[in-house]
Amino acid sequence: MTNRSSLRVDAERLQGIAFCAVALVTVVFSLLMGPMNPQHETVLLALLVVLLGVPHGALDPIFAQSLQRMQGSARWIGFVVWYLLLAALTVALWWFMPTVFLIGFLLLSVLHFSGDPAPGAGFAARLLYGIAVIAIPAALHATEISRLFSMLVGSHAALPVSAGLQLIAWPSVVALALLVLRSARRDRLSALEMAAVGLLALTATPLLGFAVFFCCMHSARHILRTQRYANVTLQRLVLVAVTPMLAVLAMAGAGWALLPDSPADERLLQFVFVSLAALTVPHMILVERVRFTGWKH
Repeated sequence: MTNRSSLRVDAERLQGIAFCAVALVTVVFSLLMGPMNPQHETVLLALLVVLLGVPHGALDPIFAQSLQRMQGSARWIGFVVWYLLLAALTVALWWFMPTVFLIGFLLLSVLHFSGDPAPGAGFAARLLYGIAVIAIPAALHATEISRLFSMLVGSHAALPVSAGLQLIAWPSVVALALLVLRSARRDRLSALEMAAVGLLALTATPLLGFAVFFCCMHSARHILRTQRYANVTLQRLVLVAVTPMLAVLAMAGAGWALLPDSPADERLLQFVFVSLAALTVPHMILVERVRFTGWKH
């Protein structure tokens, strides 16, 4: 058992090294080549999130089974109804109260992403890490952040939120740099991961930086931890995720048809982030209960 546990810890560390490598390549690409075409970047974001990001949420039935002791089809149907209802309420919030939706989504993202650092990171370090992912892009890309938020919720709702992020962007850079220096004494890889997150958020355009972070750090790490939690093979995880993924894709097609008529890139951006927000709410309710126990049954 000890050897198996050690192998899984090593797998998470290898994933961390791989993320740092991809982040470094992205940073160099961003500095040398400049920003991508916005339409191409939005399409790339959508493809990466759907193919590499969303699958980690499709593993939620594992946590439902463990936490709720699901027995019989009636309880599974109830779980699916609960999950979809929370997702639908999130979409309704975006439609009727866009400012509240955007602020809530960003705060939930900070909390959720704060679970990524390796065990041993303190609460303040985790919180700063989560804030850095969301706030640091506004340091050098404030105009782009405002444009993206405006496409997502309208300029009236977006401007105060983007202005708030600009206020905390550079303090977040300084605080994260200090955290990296302190963490390097305890765990160099954790410090390197935090530095990679900060550099990625600072230099890459917001959509590209988020796509790399979400897929290569957050989603990949969640999948590895879910495998350790459930004590199953990666092949078994794939089988578990297939049905939810197909359901998500089917609902995504319906949701795309219901989005307001707007330019293609704006519509795609709304589709990606509103869908992520809708799935994040029930996903967090399940996963955070496990995360705060140290990923133990």
